[in-house]
Amino acid sequence: MPEEAGMQEMVTLKTIAETLNTSNDLSLMLDTVVGKLLELTGLTAGWLFLIDERGEYACVSDYNLPPALIRNDKEPMRTGTCWCINRFRDGRLQHAVNIINCKRLEDAVEFKWGDTQDITHHATVPLRSGERMLGLLNVAAPGKEVFSDSELALLQAVAYQIGSAMERMRLYRAEQRRAELYARLGDFGTALSLAINECTESNALPDTVVRLLGKHFDWPFAALVQQTNSTFHIHAMYAHGEVWTDTPDPLSLEGTRLMDRIVDHYRAAILSADELAEIFGQFRLEFQWGEFASGVGVPLPYHAPEEPGVLIVGTESRSLDLIRADKEVLEALAEHIIASRESLKLADHRRELARLEERNRLARDLHDSVNQILFSLSLTAKGAESMLSGSEPVHPAAEVMRDIRALSQEALKEMRALIMQLRPSGLEAGLVSALQEYGAKQGLQVIADRKGMRSIPRFIEEGLWRIGQEALNNIRKHAGVSSACIQLEFSEREAKLTISDRGKGGAKRRMPSSESSLGLSIMRERAQSLGGKLNIWSSSRKGTTVTAVIPLPYESE
Repeated sequence: MPEEAGMQEMVTLKTIAETLNTSNDLSLMLDTVVGKLLELTGLTAGWLFLIDERGEYACVSDYNLPPALIRNDKEPMRTGTCWCINRFRDGRLQHAVNIINCKRLEDAVEFKWGDTQDITHHATVPLRSGERMLGLLNVAAPGKEVFSDSELALLQAVAYQIGSAMERMRLYRAEQRRAELYARLGDFGTALSLAINECTESNALPDTVVRLLGKHFDWPFAALVQQTNSTFHIHAMYAHGEVWTDTPDPLSLEGTRLMDRIVDHYRAAILSADELAEIFGQFRLEFQWGEFASGVGVPLPYHAPEEPGVLIVGTESRSLDLIRADKEVLEALAEHIIASRESLKLADHRRELARLEERNRLARDLHDSVNQILFSLSLTAKGAESMLSGSEPVHPAAEVMRDIRALSQEALKEMRALIMQLRPSGLEAGLVSALQEYGAKQGLQVIADRKGMRSIPRFIEEGLWRIGQEALNNIRKHAGVSSACIQLEFSEREAKLTISDRGKGGAKRRMPSSESSLGLSIMRERAQSLGGKLNIWSSSRKGTTVTAVIPLPYESE
């Protein structure tokens, strides 16, 4: 008899091993192996719980459960707790346990859920692979309250086989997920590069990124969050095929805390479904945050550390292995987004350089043609005026020549100012000195002050130069004064240029269609193109103050 029992155990283990190697589908494999185990051991019912690192469990396989445990879509197996799971969580369940009376079956009897088919007890065997604990295998039979040592040893051996097969499948699924995500990342990178080439504004990047994430990946939710002025705002968000951009409301205090945690972590971080709801729940969107099992957030380390970005995706997966694969790919994806952002900046700089070159060419052409003609016209008019004025009586055309000479000189002055605006000179000595020189040529006494020292990019310096020029032109034309004040102030984050006068004021009352209002609009557009803002304060008694605040890129040591 012992020899026959030994042979039966060998047959059982061999059959289970063959069954475990027939599929890479975990659910199918577990259903098949549980059924085969019960068939070979003469038991009638079995079920298998997987328990994750957080202690959450799921009944992933069952065979021939009694009616009392399958009511309401197997609700007794999905909810509540029991002694075997509690012991597993506490670390007290390390080996096959001879008998544990089943609390779920006791509740079924107590609350009259249905027929238990005379099953009251079950054997519990922990599933493990090495030191990694995976879950529980429970088997039972009607009226059976005792399992022999040989039966427990066989169940333990089978549990080791199942655990090893589950570990193999876990690694296979994680690698399969990783390979799939990297393939999608390649397609995403190609599509993003093409989209960047067509973008004309860096503000379009968040919308483009989330749309491509929704197209190329299977994450049901994605959002780009950016910190500005110490608060986090959603720049773009994707969910179930819809995109939201530039949500004006800042994140809640708890959402900000979670964003800071991700930024300080420097690497991708896993977020629970509750944390996702905490971050985005204040925004009324047409879906429920309970749809997502978890999420992943990855920091976007832009060059300005005081204004970091965060990419967040929501996932329906509960497997930590699959989520870790998502984390790895998200970190690579963040690098793609940062590189694309830098590409957009370089493209903007190239366009700005092209505009500068075109302005320089136009300035040269104006200087060599129209400017020389106006100068010749002024000299000719002066000569004609002298000839006509020298006769007695004075020729009537002399006064006309005088007017022509005055108009030509004024036009020449305006042309030189225009050439100066098109092709700035004197910036080599610094922005403040260049504006002082320009103001002097316009007949203005410019009092300048400077606070702070740091280098700034050429395109920002030229943008401030243009704004300062226009402000000084407005003072010359409209303020009715001969002096102006300029203050240039630098901080770690921004440059602030202030031009003020004690003139007539009234800048804000000018009609939108007027020439002066066009100048104000141009100044505001220049400031906005640099990512900054322009403020104008004007009073009929105290004059006008124009302030341009431009953010500066992070200056590395």
